Amino acid sequence: MANFFPRWTNLLPLKIAVCLAALGTAVVAGFAYYATPKAQRVGYQPSQPIPYDHELHVNQLGLDCRYCHSFVEHSGHANVPTANVCWNCHQHVAKGSPKLAALRSAMGVNEDHQELTGEAGEGHPIEWVRVHRAPDYVYFDHSAHVNRGVSCVSCHGNVNHMRVVWHDKSHSMGFCLDCHRAPENHLRPLEEVYNLDYIAEDYLKENKILDKDGNRITTQLDFGMHLKEHWNIRPKESCTTCHR
Repeated sequence: MANFFPRWTNLLPLKIAVCLAALGTAVVAGFAYYATPKAQRVGYQPSQPIPYDHELHVNQLGLDCRYCHSFVEHSGHANVPTANVCWNCHQHVAKGSPKLAALRSAMGVNEDHQELTGEAGEGHPIEWVRVHRAPDYVYFDHSAHVNRGVSCVSCHGNVNHMRVVWHDKSHSMGFCLDCHRAPENHLRPLEEVYNLDYIAEDYLKENKILDKDGNRITTQLDFGMHLKEHWNIRPKESCTTCHR
């Protein structure tokens, strides 16, 4: 008796299975790429409307983090600088640089720093691309951390060595819990919070710090434990600490 279905249909179930697997893989990959916030990815390094060089401004010129991120000590959020902050220097420095076109536009002036008229003179805010963004369901207070000896480096890496800022740490729930469970690994004196090149051992060589038994402290771990007890730091680990 002749076969009712043609011979090529023998491979049809396999072909359908392969196509469905490929489709499923494409859907998962597409969702992971387009639906996952880029600001949660380690290594995320977007281009900015002005190529601001942290290494130049911090290391070479000696700008303090708080000059641009002026609310970080007093607010739950770290602000980005307004155009006026940049203009304080750049109305005098590198005035005609093409890299500062977005700044001049925000200030309503042309390359010769003459005020523009009409719509062009109204100014357009600099559209900085956000590198770090906590999800809406996460509560994080910058001021609570920097005012208790946690440096920018602990969460953002050595920004002072970044020509272009990238997302350096995972900022996952596990990342935060590791710090809350062992804050002594990150604590430093308040005056060193914004010293992004701080090394505990070097600081302890220059400053004689004694523990409660009168022994000199020489390591970050011991110094962190000392500061933790001195400041009575007891980080919470419950869900309600960050999810409110």
